[in-house]
Amino acid sequence: MPGADPSRLPHPAVGGAFASPVRPGSGWPGDPADAETPVATTPDGARRLAASATSLPELDARVSLCRACPRLVAWREQVAAGKRRAFAAEPYWGRPVAGWGEARPRLLVVGLAPAAHGGNRTGRVFTGDRSGDWIFAALHRAGLARQPHSLHAADGQELIGARIVAAVRCAPPDNAPTPDERARCAPWLDAELGLVEPTVRAVLALGALAWQAALTCVVRLGWGVPRPRPRFGHGVQVMLEPPGRDPVRLVGCYHVSQQNTFTGRLTEQMLDEAIAACLTT
Repeated sequence: MPGADPSRLPHPAVGGAFASPVRPGSGWPGDPADAETPVATTPDGARRLAASATSLPELDARVSLCRACPRLVAWREQVAAGKRRAFAAEPYWGRPVAGWGEARPRLLVVGLAPAAHGGNRTGRVFTGDRSGDWIFAALHRAGLARQPHSLHAADGQELIGARIVAAVRCAPPDNAPTPDERARCAPWLDAELGLVEPTVRAVLALGALAWQAALTCVVRLGWGVPRPRPRFGHGVQVMLEPPGRDPVRLVGCYHVSQQNTFTGRLTEQMLDEAIAACLTT
């Protein structure tokens, strides 16, 4: 189209013309933020905005604009601008990726961080990459997802009784956020679990870092945790004790990364069994 801005590209499902990273309120499917959403630019700002969010939509909007970690901001936006050749004709989300799924979940799935060309591209956690293929297929087999795949934020996918979150909301270089970056992002997980906690019956931790993030989060929220603190292992199960309500089962599972799935360290059966353990409450 003559005069079109070459830096803006159509979304694969809804068309339009989007910058990379996507600007809030520009019409991206599922974008929770708009031009009025406050932006955290420091760790203190992230803590304040997370703690003061009174609903999941408000929290998701604030998460999606966080700029509290300079290295992660620079990396996610660099990837969004440079793109992978296979997705060169698509816009990239290039912002933090909020939790996604039901507001009153029975199961909370905790991962580590969005993939550079997965969630960082599509704007939905575990969407558009091989890891997402595995976790959504398994959730579908368990009756927790409408479809066995999650391609983009307008594909009609829905979770049923489940919600997926990442311990770190921005795509990190080499899939490895630093301890400081994990700590800076922790208030968002604290706030999200605080909002969904009344209905959660189980937490599935995908990998050791997600396991660690989940345990440190529930300790901060005042939940009872066995001592000594349980160590991660595939299939390990621990009962956590939120104040004033029934225990919550924490289940460890190897991460659905290609490093694990291609080598056979994690099989479909192992993943299905871990999810089944979460549903045994």
